Amino acid sequence: MKTNLTSGNITKTLLGFAVPMIAGNLLQQIYNISDTLIVGRYLGENALAAVGSTYTLTTFLYSIIIGLCMGSGALVSYYCGGNASQKQKNTVAAAFILIGTVSVTAEIITLCSVSGIIGLLKTPSEIITITADYVRIILSGIIFIFLYNYYAYMLRAFGNSVTPLIFLGTASVINIVLDVIFVVHLDFGVKGAAYATLIAQAVSGVGLAEYSLVRERNLRIKISEIHFEKCEIVETLRMSFSASVQQSVMNFGILMIQGLVNSFGTTVMAAFTVAVKIDTLAYMPAQEFGNAFSLFVSSNYGANKYGRIRECIKKSFFISAVFCIVVSAAVVIFSENLMRIFVKAEETEIIHTGVQYLMTEGAFYVGIGILFILYGYYRGINKPEMSLVLTIISLGTRVALAYFLSQFEKIGVFGIWVSIPIGWFLADAAGLIYMKICSKSINNKIT
Repeated sequence: MKTNLTSGNITKTLLGFAVPMIAGNLLQQIYNISDTLIVGRYLGENALAAVGSTYTLTTFLYSIIIGLCMGSGALVSYYCGGNASQKQKNTVAAAFILIGTVSVTAEIITLCSVSGIIGLLKTPSEIITITADYVRIILSGIIFIFLYNYYAYMLRAFGNSVTPLIFLGTASVINIVLDVIFVVHLDFGVKGAAYATLIAQAVSGVGLAEYSLVRERNLRIKISEIHFEKCEIVETLRMSFSASVQQSVMNFGILMIQGLVNSFGTTVMAAFTVAVKIDTLAYMPAQEFGNAFSLFVSSNYGANKYGRIRECIKKSFFISAVFCIVVSAAVVIFSENLMRIFVKAEETEIIHTGVQYLMTEGAFYVGIGILFILYGYYRGINKPEMSLVLTIISLGTRVALAYFLSQFEKIGVFGIWVSIPIGWFLADAAGLIYMKICSKSINNKIT
């Protein structure tokens, strides 16, 4: 199941490694889409708005953990490429302690702060109770999110992108089946959708952890094998926290947008909930391709194979751009049909608002496709701080423009939608300029 990223045909190796990661992320989106689909069809607008408001909150919290796993995984991949086995072992152990501590702390703090968080999101009074019920259950699964993502990113760092897919696929099926049982047949309401997701997360997290400890020798490390060095701890902290801050800043910006969307009422909230799910599913393959590209780059960077990285950069930009252009065309053409999958035909206002979002933002996926490659590139060459800078440019522009434009009556929510691609393209320009001009110490070797 392992792929050697430092040898073989570049396109074949990269795609062979990336496809299971893309499929895994697609399945992960099914967690949320199944909730949205079933809740929207069987529980109505208020329940749909409650789940949507919670989605941005949980995505923000999960992004902190996923970012930590992503950064440490890139560092482990770098050491694997350079055959630095002792540094690899130390990083695996340090990352587990670091990310596990952060995850447990986050779960305790958030569960004790649910009421305050919901208030900050400007949740309408008519859905506060069901939103609180849903979020308390969902936040109980933070520890399972840690277990799954930590072991998934470690396995990928060692070239195994297939096993995480298998466990996630199993969990996705369980999630959908339990959604139908709890919501449709047992009438548990929004709580049923939350419990279905929690149980599925537990299956994927605990299951993958057990598999990794039994089957992957590189992750079954004895205390006597660990010899921490100060420089290695510092590097693990730098890579992990930089990637985590980048991911959390990205999702914090989205959380701020959610608060703005909520101020327009439950109809816009419901439309945004559905449209974002469609949106995320549409460009998600480009995002996960960027993550696979990052591990490819980090492994080859550790092995000093700079020509291989240079060739991969060219091919990855092309693959991502072509994919995003095709997906944009499909989303724009079928936007109304996609909205009707989740929303009843008579909910015309929700459908109209969602279509406006998809046709405005969905036409420019090529912008975020390029941005994902840039994120992966800078993380892969151990410069995750630049990925953070690009995220700040993209999200900062998006948030500032959204709040500014939406205050004008003639623009309204359209101002929120149009600010998104503008932020993407500004960040793309900055990332490409830095790659070409300002990063000479690295690009002399790579570009």
